[in-house]
Amino acid sequence: MPFPNLDSVESILAIVVVFGVLVFVHELGHFLLAKRAGILCREFALGMGPKIFSVKRGETEYTLRLLPIGGMVRMAGEDPELDILKPHMEVTLVRDAVGKVTHILLDSPTGEEKGAVTGTIVRFDLEQALSIELDVEGEQRTFSVHPQAHLVKDGHEVQIAPLNRQFKGKTIWQRFLAIFAGPAANFLLAFVLFIVIGFTYGVPVNAPIFGEVLKGGPAAQAGLQSGDRVLSIQGQTINTWRELVDIVSKSPDKQLTFVVDRGGQKIAATVHVQTEENVGKIMVTGSNQVTYEPGEVLRYGAKSTYDFTTMILKSLGMLFTGAVGLDDLSGPVGIFKMTGEFAQQGMAILMKWAAVLSINLGLFNLLPLPALDGGRLAFLVAEALRGRPVDPHKEGMVHFLGFAFLMLLILVVTWNDLQRLFTE
Repeated sequence: MPFPNLDSVESILAIVVVFGVLVFVHELGHFLLAKRAGILCREFALGMGPKIFSVKRGETEYTLRLLPIGGMVRMAGEDPELDILKPHMEVTLVRDAVGKVTHILLDSPTGEEKGAVTGTIVRFDLEQALSIELDVEGEQRTFSVHPQAHLVKDGHEVQIAPLNRQFKGKTIWQRFLAIFAGPAANFLLAFVLFIVIGFTYGVPVNAPIFGEVLKGGPAAQAGLQSGDRVLSIQGQTINTWRELVDIVSKSPDKQLTFVVDRGGQKIAATVHVQTEENVGKIMVTGSNQVTYEPGEVLRYGAKSTYDFTTMILKSLGMLFTGAVGLDDLSGPVGIFKMTGEFAQQGMAILMKWAAVLSINLGLFNLLPLPALDGGRLAFLVAEALRGRPVDPHKEGMVHFLGFAFLMLLILVVTWNDLQRLFTE
């Protein structure tokens, strides 16, 4: 069966938790920076499609949706929710003690609203002036609207959003940060996961210490032993295992003088480096020692995040240059399968995989493609260069076409995943 790793509840739970955390952290980045900028966030959602659970806290509705793919932070000004209010429409205004309108009822009043006024809309401005003018029995009256007033239709309340609470009402820099914060949160999550791995399982010591010295190999023939710490090679001081590997690999079929520390005693040995595919080898492995030193763990977290980021960027470059084709890509099905398999290999492997996925999600969203965070950032850069925003309708059309393209791409890679699964 193509999905043997999904036979266990643990694997399924691992998939749900990993992807739930990745999406949650991404959307939390958007949410926190948007709130910091003063943007009204109407909804914080995990998943897509119909709502299966929702709760409102403050100005934001927190929802869980049916399809476990993605999520969203719905910010004020990004949808036409207030277009339901039109001139010549009969409404009822409910006011507070100081006379400000707190509710605009589009349904027939129940008669329980104290201080309510019913009339026909002449004009209104709920973005800047925060006022509404009604024709009340032939008399035109203007009312001041509270900045947190609600429209009420069919029992559903929608909070109005003055321009200074809308996404478009913020500075370019504030909007840029609110969008960029999503991918940035994924990089931060990867960094944190690598740090957790380091503190939990230790960080491999990068010291130039021999682990296993293979019998009959060049190092063993020269008298080197397991546990020897290399001090220098050919007079060059060696501080890390990487330095040792670099020198040896670039010295095939050469004689190298090693100075090692063995129990506090310095020992010199001449090693004849053997050649394997034009690469120098002395047939030793590194030490399996690990460290939990905070500085080393932090460096490990930063370096791992950087290394995987550059590796993924190179892979993306190969995709755009044609070195890698669409047949080599994995979609949601393939990623789910690999997540389940890694879950069977232990928590350390699963956390590292989650960190890599988080970096992938951050980088993918930063691609300057319509419908992605990178595409929205590109429009903001264009606005900064032009001195004025791109026409919202044109931008919306570009994002719509980009979304359609992404859905097509997901279908293609998912089809590839299914073909690979059923031919295994």
